[in-house]
Amino acid sequence: MHPSLFIAHGAPLLAIENNEYTQFLNHLGKTLPRPKAIVLFSAHWESHVQKVGNVQEYSTIHDFGGFPEELFRIQYPANGNEELAKSIQELFKRQDVSFDVDTERGLDHGAWVVLRLMYPDADIPVISMSVNPNLSPADQFKIGKALTALREQDVLIIASGGTVHNLRALNWAKDGTGEVDDWALHFDEWLAGNMEKWDIESLFHYDSLAPGAQFAVPPYGKEHFIPLFYAMGAADDERKAKLLHRSFRYGNLSHSVWQFG
Repeated sequence: MHPSLFIAHGAPLLAIENNEYTQFLNHLGKTLPRPKAIVLFSAHWESHVQKVGNVQEYSTIHDFGGFPEELFRIQYPANGNEELAKSIQELFKRQDVSFDVDTERGLDHGAWVVLRLMYPDADIPVISMSVNPNLSPADQFKIGKALTALREQDVLIIASGGTVHNLRALNWAKDGTGEVDDWALHFDEWLAGNMEKWDIESLFHYDSLAPGAQFAVPPYGKEHFIPLFYAMGAADDERKAKLLHRSFRYGNLSHSVWQFG
């Protein structure tokens, strides 16, 4: 059975950088059992109703500005998988999860940066999934949980976002220094403790319980944090959490990878 993963996608520059984190993701893609398909929830695809991508071949969305031209030339032409998209729809129907099917949207950088680092040949079918920051954590968890059975079918479930992602708090001068803001580290350590205990009730109330939550998950940036609940939900049958990697850039931007199940 494949695990589900929460993977921080950081800044778009990761796609062309060679550093500790990109090397880790390269290695991770080589060491995990090769999946027959990937279902990926991206923080950069927000919708009020759960969207299920059913695209024959994805275009590559360069949803950012002000970066080197090299980034805009990157393409990640992954294929979809109609059979898997239909299976997801059936699972959602059984669990009373409302959804729409999207047959046009490409892969945003929350998806293709991670996928390209792990599986550079773009030879594994992908189903792109949206996230909804307006749902309660319990409902986000429920959506992930509805897909648990896919893990037994050699499908890898990835949720792409970031546990600490406050662009207004970044300190560019700290990049490469190893310095981490106390509030970011305390928040991430609180998360780690509760994920390892699988204390989902505390996690669902992170905004009032976790130290530094208002800085780590600002109201305008919840979409990067909430993929965590989709990934955990998909592994609620095993309730095991393991931190595979954690590093920080710019003082507080977390690059964390969690394995569930």
